[in-house]
Amino acid sequence: MTRTLIKNLAPLPDGTVTVAGWVDTVRDQKKVQFVILRDESGAVQLVNPATREPGDDADDATRSALALTESISGLAHGSMVRVTGELKHDERVKLGGIEVKIASLEVVSEALPETPIADDSSLDKRLDWRFLDLRRPEANLIFRVQTTFEHALRTWWVENDFVEIHTPKLMASASESRAELFELEYFEGKAYLSQSPQFFKQMAQPAGFGRVFEIAPAFRADPSFTSRHATEFTSIDAEFSWVDSHEDVMQMHEQLLVAGFTAVVEKHGAEIEAAFGVTVTVPAVPFPRIPLAEALELVKARGYEVPRTDGDLDPEGERQLSAHVREAFGHDFVFVTDYASGIRPFYHMRHEGDAGLTKSYDLLYNGTEISTGAQREHRVEVLIAQAQEKGLEPEELEFYLDFFRYGVPPHGGFGMGLARVLMLMLGLGSIRETTYLFRGPTRLLP
Repeated sequence: MTRTLIKNLAPLPDGTVTVAGWVDTVRDQKKVQFVILRDESGAVQLVNPATREPGDDADDATRSALALTESISGLAHGSMVRVTGELKHDERVKLGGIEVKIASLEVVSEALPETPIADDSSLDKRLDWRFLDLRRPEANLIFRVQTTFEHALRTWWVENDFVEIHTPKLMASASESRAELFELEYFEGKAYLSQSPQFFKQMAQPAGFGRVFEIAPAFRADPSFTSRHATEFTSIDAEFSWVDSHEDVMQMHEQLLVAGFTAVVEKHGAEIEAAFGVTVTVPAVPFPRIPLAEALELVKARGYEVPRTDGDLDPEGERQLSAHVREAFGHDFVFVTDYASGIRPFYHMRHEGDAGLTKSYDLLYNGTEISTGAQREHRVEVLIAQAQEKGLEPEELEFYLDFFRYGVPPHGGFGMGLARVLMLMLGLGSIRETTYLFRGPTRLLP
């Protein structure tokens, strides 16, 4: 008989069904047994009238009932089972108002009796046993939300004539900072894991693609143990031609996020509220825009002076600015614009008449930076000079600089961390929760 997903049981009429999943709990009472069965879509209560004593003259049916009772009594948490039985609608059943009376039960894969993690296990312990941790309904929901969010982004891009590209993750030179490169042996030479698809997104502009996007891994050799950093993460990137300034990029970015959040709210809003106690809302456009210099003054006026010497916001500064934006604008997002050139990559375009400022932004969401965007510099002689300022050797960037020697339109784009967006959307404390398999300075398993 065809397996029915648990989420699809409720609309069915009473009758015979087959379900399959893993054992969540067993209540083995004297006269009746209850099993909570879970699959990827939900949970259902199974029930079996217990048969304890076969009697001397037991018939085949009684012996079969006894074997079923004993099998249920021996079920370990997590064992995979296939069950056929009679679906019954009963409003007294707390779990969904339905239950399945077991006719037959097959143990497909038996679990060890002692589970290595519990509800109160530490996050590190749960990550050690991630395949078990992901059985939690909340964890399942995270990645369903991720799927919906990514699909909505892709749909918006495709409907707006963007081309999806897949860029290489092995690089011959740095795309951002040498300090954050993973170096590896590559035949007779060296290669580096890509920190960003930046160079290749830009290559698509002189190639005539016009508008491109990618959702793919990126790597940073950053020995950070914060809740928002990882050595391997999923980066959401877009780049497009014929921009007038970074304002064009911000407008594209906010429209894209509205599409993503709308899809999540429509499909998962109630589930998210039930699981995480968070009400996800679709952000209004335009998002507030605040130049960095003004942002620093606003934070200072709230009683916090950013201690960083490079002139950028620190995490507490981001939280304070976001608190101001929420109070002043009722908004969870804010673009912080016009960053100093000293703290931006060499390929960010600088303001005309003020080379100390770039046409760039960071996007903060619920108090944390999730993205950096900018208009890119497309004049090759300016790029060379700005790369040298950053200590990069133009000779190592020749393949990149060649992009700009044969005609390239003004362009811009952004990169955004997927796990950070999900962490902040769902009100969770770490991107370790919103990353399928987290990679950090001390974690390469599982």
